[in-house]
Amino acid sequence: MRSRPFLPLMMLLPAISSPAQVSISIGLPHMSIGINVPTVPELVQVPGSPAYYAPGLDTNFFFYDGMYWVFKDDYWYASSWYNGPWAPVHPEAVPLFILRIPVAYYRQPPAYFRGWQADGPPRWGDHWGSDWARRRPGWDQVGRRPMPPPAPLPVYQKNFRGEQYPTPERQHAIHTQNYSYKPKEPVVRGNYAAQTQHSRSAPKEGRPEEAPKHR
Repeated sequence: MRSRPFLPLMMLLPAISSPAQVSISIGLPHMSIGINVPTVPELVQVPGSPAYYAPGLDTNFFFYDGMYWVFKDDYWYASSWYNGPWAPVHPEAVPLFILRIPVAYYRQPPAYFRGWQADGPPRWGDHWGSDWARRRPGWDQVGRRPMPPPAPLPVYQKNFRGEQYPTPERQHAIHTQNYSYKPKEPVVRGNYAAQTQHSRSAPKEGRPEEAPKHR
């Protein structure tokens, strides 16, 4: 796997084997990753999973626990808005239920997926190596963790497209105003908290916006 810096990520990796003892966070969204999603895509729940995928997009696009997730060019990215900007996600921070999405639901699977079982998850342990596998033990053992209900889709974002798509500085306030779901994943909760702290320190641009009403 190619080496790529995750500059916005905070990462503390002592010599341990339990993922519960590793502190890794998603950075603040700030990247364009070369995809353009002009409107909220159709999202379909992956069978037996709390995650959704986008069958109509020509990219590996998912939704889980209140965030959108994209796997592109061998890296994971996340955003609370459907068209970014995106934050890189370190392999050790990717939630279990994203890792477990079967190969069949990747619209643009990388070449190394070839030959892997379509109804099973990618072989992340083979791809990311023994250090990753040691820190994420049991990630592919479905029965080890109860499946949470799927998060509600942020349908309000359908009213923000084109010129109405908010700037990164406005996104968190609008999202908080219109989407009351509380994430379950620690890494997602940490990202929400970081965005809240960042928005409080940023210059105020007036009160948060509600989703515009289209006739």
